[in-house]
Amino acid sequence: MNTTISKKSSSVTQKDPDVLQLIQPDKVHSSIFTDEGIFDLEMNKLFRRTWLFALHESEIPNPGDFKAFDLAKTPVIAVRNKDQSISMLVNRCRHRGATLCERGVGNARNLTCWYHGWVYDLDGSLISDVGQGKKEELGLTRLPRVDNYRGFVFTSFAPEGETLDEYLNEARAFMDILLDYSPTGRIRINPKVVHKYKFQGNWKQLGMDGYHVHFVHASVVDIFSRRKNTAGSAVGALQIEDPWSDESSSRARGFPFGHAALDLRQQRLDNADSLVEAVKKGPGGKAYADKMTEIHGAERAREIIALHGDPHLGVFPNLQLIHDHLRVMVPISASETEIHMYPIFLEDVTPEFNTARLRNHEDFYGPASFGSPDDAEIFERVQEGLHAGVNPWMAVGRGLDRDWVETGDVQVGPISDEVTQRAQFAEWRRLMTD
Repeated sequence: MNTTISKKSSSVTQKDPDVLQLIQPDKVHSSIFTDEGIFDLEMNKLFRRTWLFALHESEIPNPGDFKAFDLAKTPVIAVRNKDQSISMLVNRCRHRGATLCERGVGNARNLTCWYHGWVYDLDGSLISDVGQGKKEELGLTRLPRVDNYRGFVFTSFAPEGETLDEYLNEARAFMDILLDYSPTGRIRINPKVVHKYKFQGNWKQLGMDGYHVHFVHASVVDIFSRRKNTAGSAVGALQIEDPWSDESSSRARGFPFGHAALDLRQQRLDNADSLVEAVKKGPGGKAYADKMTEIHGAERAREIIALHGDPHLGVFPNLQLIHDHLRVMVPISASETEIHMYPIFLEDVTPEFNTARLRNHEDFYGPASFGSPDDAEIFERVQEGLHAGVNPWMAVGRGLDRDWVETGDVQVGPISDEVTQRAQFAEWRRLMTD
C-alpha cells in the first residue's frame, strides 16, 4: 500500500465534511477503495444504517430452518420461527460471546451455546435457567427491522429509517422482471448450491457497468456468438446493439438510494418474437411458453419471456440480480471482497427448464466459466493500480453532459455511460456525510 495515501486518507475519516470531498461529480478519490479507516466508517455509517439483503425466504422454508452468514462484519443467523416469521439474530451468545451456529445452514429446535449450555428459542429468547435472573434481558440480540419484497428478505441494523418499499423505490419494477418470469411469480434458492470466491479488491468495484463488456469480455462475446441458440445465456445481454451508437435503445439507469440497472427492455421487446422462439427451442421451453400463455395471455407472455427474467439490477449496497443468479457482496476489508452467487430456480417449470438455466449460469459465472474470471482479474488489476500515489483520482464522468432525469429522480443515459457508478457514489457520499 502507498503509505502517503493511507496516512492522508486515514486523517480525512476523522471528519465527515472531509469525506464529502472524496466524491466529485466526474471523479472519485482512490482512497475510498484502499483506506481501511474509510472501510471501517462504511461499516458503521453505511452498512449498519441502511437496508441490507439477507436471504431469499425459500432458503429457510420450514420452522427451525436457519442460515448463518455475515452482514456488515457481524455474524448473524436468519431463523424461520414456529409462526413462519423470520428473525434476524446476532450469532453471539449473550454470556461469553461464543457463536451458536457453526454450520451455514440447518434445522434446529432451539439454539444452544456449546460453551456453558445456554439455550435460546428460535426467536432468540433465552429459555434455559442460567441462574443470573431476568432471562428476558439476556436473549440474543435481534436486528430491529426485517422486511420482505416478494420473497427477498432484507434487514437493517438501524431501528428507524425508510421503509423497505420506500428504499427499493423504482428498483422494484426491475425485481419484478425476474419474479414474473416464473409461472407462479415465485423462485427458489438452494443455500447449498452456491459459488463462492474472493478477489483482492474493494466491494465498490462491483456495479452495473455497461461500458466494460466489449473489452473485458471480448473473447466471450466472440465465442458465444458462434452458438446456434444462446437463449437464456449471458450472451443475450452481451449481444446488444452497438452500445456506442446514439441509436441504441439500451439504457443505464441510476435510482435513488444508490440502486442501478442496465435496462435492456426495449432492445429485447423489439426482438421479442425471435427471443421467444429461441426459448421454445430450449429444453422444456415449449411447455414453459405454453404455460405462460395460459396464465398471462399471448401478448403479456410474449413480453415476459422476451425480457428473460434478467433485470441486470444492483440493489445498493450488497445485492445484484443478473441473468440466472442472485449475487451477494460480502466486504471483508478495503482490499478484499467475497462474492456469493446463487443460481435461481423457477417454480412450476419442468426439471429440464431449470437444469438448462443452471447450465447457462455455470457457463458464464461458474468456477470454470468464461465470464467471472475476467471480472475478478480486472478488479484486482484496478485495486493494484489504485494504490498509486500520483494523481489518485478515478474518472467516472462518461456521459455526464448528456444524461437526463426521468420521473422519480431516475438518472438515465446510454448503456455505456457511467450513470450507474455515479448513482452508487452519490448514495455513498450521502450516507457517509449525513
